[in-house]
Amino acid sequence: MQLKIMPKKKRLSAGRVPLILFLCQMISALEVPLDPKLLEDLVQPPTITQQSPKDYIIDPRENIVIQCEAKGKPPPSFSWTRNGTHFDIEKDPLVTMKPGSGTLVINIMSEGKAETYEGVYQCTARNERGAAISNNIVVRPSRSPLWTKEKLEPITLQSGQSLVLPCRPPVGLPPPIIFWMDNSFQRLPQSERVSQGLNGDLYFSNVLPEDTREDYICYARFNHTQTIQQKQPISVKVVSAKLNRERPPTFLIPEGNTSNKEELRGNVLSLECIAEGLPTPLIYWMKEEGTLPFNRTYYKNFQKTLQILQVSEADSGNYQCIAKNALGSIHHTISVTVKAAPYWITAPQNLVLSPGENGALICRANGNPKPRISWLSNGVPIEIAPDDPSRKIDGDTIIFSNVQERSSAVYQCNASNEYGYLLANAFVNVLAEPPRILTSANTLYQVIANRPALLDCAFFGSPLPTIEWFKGAKGSALHEDIYVLHDNGTLEIPVAQKDSTGTYTCVARNKLGMAKNEAHLEIKDPTRIIKQPEFSVVQRGSTVSFECKVKHDHTLIPTVLWLKDKGELPNDGRFTIDKDHLVVTDVSDDDNGTYTCVANTTLDNVSASAVLIVVAPTPTPAPIYDVPNPPFDLELTDQLDKSVQLSWTPGDDNNSPITKFIIEYEDAMHEAGLWHHQTEVPGTQTTTQLKLSPYVIYTFRVMAENSLGRSLPSERSEQYLTKAAEPDKNPTTVEGLGSEPDNLVITWKPLNGFESNGPGLQYKVSWRQKDGDDEWTSVVVANVSKYIVSGTPTFVPYLIKVQALNDVGFAPEPAVVMGHSGEDLPMVAPGNVQVTVVNSTLAEVHWDPVPLKSIRGHLQGYRIYYWKAQSSSKRNRRHIEKKILTFQGSKTHGMLLGLEPFSNYTLNVRVVNGKGEGPASPDRVFGTPEGVPSAPSSLKIINPTLDSLTLEWDPPSHPNGILTEYILKYQPINSTHELGPLVDLKIPANKTRWTLKNLNFSTRYKFYFNAQTSAGSGSQITEEGITTVDEAGILPPDVGAGKAVNPRINKLTVAAAETYANISWEYEGREHVNFYVEYGVVGSKEEWRKEIINGSRSFFGLKGLMPGTAYKVRVGAEGDSGFVSSEDMFETGPAMASRQVDIATQGWFIGLMCAVALLILILLIVCFIRRNKGGKYPVKEKEDAHADPEIQPMKEDDGTFGEYSDAEDHKPLKKGSRTPSDRTVKKEDSDDSLVDYGEGVNGQFNEDGSFIGQYSGKKEKEPAEGNESSEAPSPVNAMNSFV
Repeated sequence: MQLKIMPKKKRLSAGRVPLILFLCQMISALEVPLDPKLLEDLVQPPTITQQSPKDYIIDPRENIVIQCEAKGKPPPSFSWTRNGTHFDIEKDPLVTMKPGSGTLVINIMSEGKAETYEGVYQCTARNERGAAISNNIVVRPSRSPLWTKEKLEPITLQSGQSLVLPCRPPVGLPPPIIFWMDNSFQRLPQSERVSQGLNGDLYFSNVLPEDTREDYICYARFNHTQTIQQKQPISVKVVSAKLNRERPPTFLIPEGNTSNKEELRGNVLSLECIAEGLPTPLIYWMKEEGTLPFNRTYYKNFQKTLQILQVSEADSGNYQCIAKNALGSIHHTISVTVKAAPYWITAPQNLVLSPGENGALICRANGNPKPRISWLSNGVPIEIAPDDPSRKIDGDTIIFSNVQERSSAVYQCNASNEYGYLLANAFVNVLAEPPRILTSANTLYQVIANRPALLDCAFFGSPLPTIEWFKGAKGSALHEDIYVLHDNGTLEIPVAQKDSTGTYTCVARNKLGMAKNEAHLEIKDPTRIIKQPEFSVVQRGSTVSFECKVKHDHTLIPTVLWLKDKGELPNDGRFTIDKDHLVVTDVSDDDNGTYTCVANTTLDNVSASAVLIVVAPTPTPAPIYDVPNPPFDLELTDQLDKSVQLSWTPGDDNNSPITKFIIEYEDAMHEAGLWHHQTEVPGTQTTTQLKLSPYVIYTFRVMAENSLGRSLPSERSEQYLTKAAEPDKNPTTVEGLGSEPDNLVITWKPLNGFESNGPGLQYKVSWRQKDGDDEWTSVVVANVSKYIVSGTPTFVPYLIKVQALNDVGFAPEPAVVMGHSGEDLPMVAPGNVQVTVVNSTLAEVHWDPVPLKSIRGHLQGYRIYYWKAQSSSKRNRRHIEKKILTFQGSKTHGMLLGLEPFSNYTLNVRVVNGKGEGPASPDRVFGTPEGVPSAPSSLKIINPTLDSLTLEWDPPSHPNGILTEYILKYQPINSTHELGPLVDLKIPANKTRWTLKNLNFSTRYKFYFNAQTSAGSGSQITEEGITTVDEAGILPPDVGAGKAVNPRINKLTVAAAETYANISWEYEGREHVNFYVEYGVVGSKEEWRKEIINGSRSFFGLKGLMPGTAYKVRVGAEGDSGFVSSEDMFETGPAMASRQVDIATQGWFIGLMCAVALLILILLIVCFIRRNKGGKYPVKEKEDAHADPEIQPMKEDDGTFGEYSDAEDHKPLKKGSRTPSDRTVKKEDSDDSLVDYGEGVNGQFNEDGSFIGQYSGKKEKEPAEGNESSEAPSPVNAMNSFV
C-alpha cells in the first residue's frame, strides 16, 4: 500500500449540512512558508504579527510606542485610526512611523504631554490581497496622585475594643499596592488579631496596650511609575480597662448577613471576612452544596481571605465564612457569580485555496453572557463590504464555494459581550501553484544503526499536494507498517537498519503538476568501547594504566579524549596517551579521581569512566577470586542458510580458569526478550559453529563459567535472519467434535512462530466419513486453530487430518484421527416406566432403555423429574418445585429417597446426551403411605395452680398422615430427683390445650408428649412444670394438724461472667437449712452437677465454667424437706483474648493492704523500742492466713464473690476447650443408610431434636453499654485515665 499525505478534512455540524451539500471538499489551513525563494513570486494577504495590548498604560515620562507589525506579499502598507477617525501622522511632528513597520513612536520627551495622546488606536495593514486590522488599543498614561491633606485626630480607646484604621489611598492608574509601616519604614506586624483588608484598611479584632503608637502610616506604591505615596501618621492610644468583657464575634467587613460578589472567568476570586470579638475570633470557610476546589484554593491573611485561582462558571455559588470564638460564632454568606468575557472555542484559521475549491472560516466563541459574533471583510463590516458570489454567511461560519482569485481577502471575526471582545484576522488566499519541494536535492543523511532516521521533504503547492515516498530505482512503494510519514512531508524510519541504506524519492503531486526530490541514506555502525577503563587502587609512586579500546564504523574517524573529573587532564608529563591507553606514572594523592574516556565521531559519541584511588604502600594483597567477567566483542561470520560461526573475546577469569562457555539465543521475530539455551563449548574455545532453524531472527549472547560460578551475559550480538523452509512438523491435539447437529468442528494446537519455518503459515484440513467410500475433502485455512465443516449428518464418525504448510512448501504427511459430527437431542422417551413404593419416604423406578440410534449422540444417562402434587391454593401461590435425579450411563433403574409420607407424586424419565435431554416419558403418578408424625411444634406449661397444670401445644409441623390422637405421659419428681409413677393419657387429635387436675401442690412434674398416626407414634417433646405452693398457709388434706407449712425457694437470680456465675435466692421456711446448687449444660444428657453450701447462706459462686455456654441451674435443700427451686438458665460470656480485673477495687485487696500497713507500723514501733533498749529481736518473714472461702461476702458493686478473684479464673480458654470431650454429642449410626439409594443426598438426624434448644428464648444479661468486658478496668488503665 502506498502512503499518501492527504490534507485533513473538517466537518460542519449536522444542522448546517443542508447549506453546504454542494461542497465537495473542505480544505484545511495551509500556512505559506516565508521561504525567500517562494516570496519572490507568491502573493499573500497581510497578517498581523505583533501589536500592543488592548489596555495600554504608558509611562508619561517616556516616549509612547504603539506597536503594529505585519507580514505579507507584497509588503503591506500601514494606516491608523484614533478614536474611530483617521489619524494623519503627517500633520503631527511628534509622531513618526518606523520604516517597513506600522509601529508609531510619539516623542513626548522633547515636548508635549502624554494626556494629549490618550485615546483608542487601531492599526490597518493592507496590500493588494486584503487588509488586516489590529485590536482597539486604549492608550492611557499612568497616574500616581498625592494624598489629600487631612488632619487626623489621635484615637484613644480601651483595651479589648475593636478598631479600624482607614487608608483610603488616592485613585491611581493602575491601582496602587497598599501596606502599613512605621516611621522607620518597618512593616507593622500582623496576626489573627491585627490584619490588613483588601481595601487597604487596618483592622484590629481587639486592641491591646502594646498597640499604642503614634506612627501608623499607610503607604501606596504605584509600580508603573515606581513611586510611593504616604498618608499622614495616625496616633493610637490604648488605655487598660479594669475589666475586659469578653464578647462573641461580629463582622467588621463585610456588613450584614449576606453579600454578593461578581468575578470574571480566569481571574482570581478573592473573598474576605474580618471579624472582631474577644477573645480573637478565628475564620473558617466552606461552600454551600459543594466543596472548595482542592488544587486551586488558597488562604491568605491568616485565613481571612479565600482565593480561588482560574475561577470558572462552576465556581459560582454561595460561600460561607464563619467567625468563631469561645463565646459563640457568626456566619456571613457571599453569593458568587462568575461572568466571562468572550473566549475562543474555534478561532478562524487562514485558508489557502486553489481556484474552484471550497472552504470555510469558522469562528466560535463562548462567554457569559453569550457573545455576539460579527464579521468584517478587509476591516469593513461584511454587511457593507463588496459582494462576493463565492461567499455565504451562516452565523459563525463563512462558507466559500468555487472560489476565484478575486475571492482573496482578509476576514475579521469579532466576538463581544459587555465584559470584552475578541478580534481575529484570517485570510482567504486563492493561489494556483504546482507543487514545489523546498528541501535541497540529493541531501545525504548519515544515521547510526538502530536509531531513528528523518528524511525531510518540505513542500508547497495549491491545491495542497499529496506526498509519496519511494525507495530505490525500481520505485517500490513504502508501507506504513515500517515507516511513518509526517504531515510536513518528513519520512521517519523509527529503527534504521543496515538494509535501510539507499536512495529515497519524495514525490509531491497536485492537479497542477508534480515535483520530486531524492535523498540518500547511509547507516553507520555505532561507536562502542569494547574494553573499558577499570576501577584501580594503586600505591603512591607506582604506575597505573587505563585502557579504552574503541570499535567504530570504518567510514568514520573517531577522536579519543581523556578527562579527569569531567575536566582536562593536568598539564603534566606524568600523563601520557599511547593509542588505547592512558598511563600515569609516579602516582600521587592529587591523582585521585574519575578518569573518563570519550570517543567522538561526527554522528555519535560514547564514554566510559573508572575511578582511581591512591593509597599508601602496603604489602602485596592475596589474589581475589571471583566469577569471570562477561565475554565481549561477539562477531558472526560464515553466515549460511542453517548455520553461522560465532566468535568472542573472553573477559578476565579473575584468577580462576574458565571451564566452559554457554551460548544462548533470542528469536526477535517470534519471542522477543526470551533467551533459549543453544550450546556449550570448552573454556579454551572462543569460536563455534551454530546450527540454526529456518526463518528466525537470531541474536546471541555468551556467558563464561569457572569453578566459582557463571558470569553475567555478554552484550548481544548483531541480528541474523535465516532463510525460510517448509515446516518439519504438523499441528498436535487434533480433535473433531460438532457444535451443531449438522456440523463438524475440527480443532488443533497451532505451530508457534519458531516452528513455522517461514512466512505464510497455513493449514490443510482434510476429512471424510469413516464408514463411507467418499474421497478426502480438503481446504487450506490461515494460521487459525479450528475449521467448521457444515452440512454433515448428525453424529457420524469422521476421519480427520491437519497438515501444516507455508510459502515454501508442505510439512510431512500428518496422522489421521477420528471425530464425530454434532449431536442432536434424543428423539425417543424411555418406555415402560414403573414405580414401586418401598416405604413412606422411598420409591424405586424402573424403565426400558432407549434404542441407541434414537439417542443421536453420546449417551450421558437418564434423568428423573419428580414433584409433589400441590393443592389448588398452593399452586396459585408458588411455582411447583421439581426435583431432578440423574443416573449416569445405561442404568435403567434408580431410587427416589427423601419423599414426604402421605403425599402424591408425579414423575417422568428422559434420556440425556451431550446435546441435552430427549422427550419426557408419560407422567406416572404414585402416592406414599402414612408415616409417623414429627414432634409437636411446641409445648408450654401455663396457669399453674395448687393442684392443676395446663398444657398448651402446637401440632406437628409435619404430620405425615392423619393424626389420630396425642399421647401424654407424666410423672412427679421428688427432692432427690427420683421419678415417680408414670401416668399415660390419650388426648383427641383436635385438641391443642389440656388441663391436668388433682395434682400434688408444690410438686415438679415431667411431661412426655407426642402425636400419633395410623403408622405409629412420632417423636416426643418434653417439658417440666411445678404446681404452686399454698401461700395462705392452708394445709393439704393429707397433712396432719400441727405440721409446719412446707418451705420454699424463690426469686432465683444468676449473674454470669466468662468462666463463673453468682447465684442468689430467697428462702422461706424453717431455720438452719443446708442448701445445695445443681447445674448442668443445656441439652446435655449428663447428670446434674451438685455443689454443697456450708451454712445457710442464700448465695453461691460457680467457677470453672466454659465461656459462651448455656447452663441450667436450680437450688435445693438438704435433709428430709426435699424441695427445690424452679430451674433457671444463663449463658456465660464469650472467651476474651485477655482480661484485666481492677485489683484496686477488690475487697480482699483493700483489706490485705490495710493489714500490711498495720503490720509495718507495729514492726516499726517494736523496732524503735528494741533499739532504745539495745537488744535484738527476731522478725517472722511471712505468715499464711486462710479464711473460710464459703463465708466471704458478696460485693455490691459488681455482683461477684471475693473468693473467685483467683487469677486462673480470668485466663482465656485454650483452643479446643470450648466443648469438652465428655459433652460431645455424636451422631448415631443409622441401620438403614439412605446414601446407598441415590447420588448426592445425605440425611442427618439428631438424637433428640425435640429437646435441643427448648430454652433458646432465654436471654442473658446485657453487658454495660460501650464496654466489651463486664469487668472493671485495671489499676493501670485507671491511672492512665487521669493523665
